[in-house]
Amino acid sequence: MNGNPSNNAPVTIFVVDDEPMLLEMAVMILEPLHYQVRTFRDPQTAIAEFSAANPRPALIVTDYAMHSMNGMDLIRECRRIHPKQKIILLSGTVDESIYTKAEVKPDRFLAKPYQVSDFVTLVQSLATD
Repeated sequence: MNGNPSNNAPVTIFVVDDEPMLLEMAVMILEPLHYQVRTFRDPQTAIAEFSAANPRPALIVTDYAMHSMNGMDLIRECRRIHPKQKIILLSGTVDESIYTKAEVKPDRFLAKPYQVSDFVTLVQSLATD
């Protein structure tokens, strides 16, 4: 199954990471699967775009460790705007214990470095719900 549902509208995924190389990698992985990928190096910009997005992205993929705010802060803000937003948290610096006691949690967590196939499987399972 690819990112194109039966109505042929592209499925949009927001990817938020302050590392440009990782944003480029996400585009290289997801665009051939027919997802429309919007990348953001700044979480604040991603939140502003998310709040104005119509339709909303099917999925947000965010890194945990970023300069201006962390991935959990971004998740909290996005869920405040749209409580049912699907979100994957990526991290090479923390593990799932970072959100075990948190009120707002990501839908899935993936540790970096990850296998591309694991990333694709997670994205496809959440973006097509």
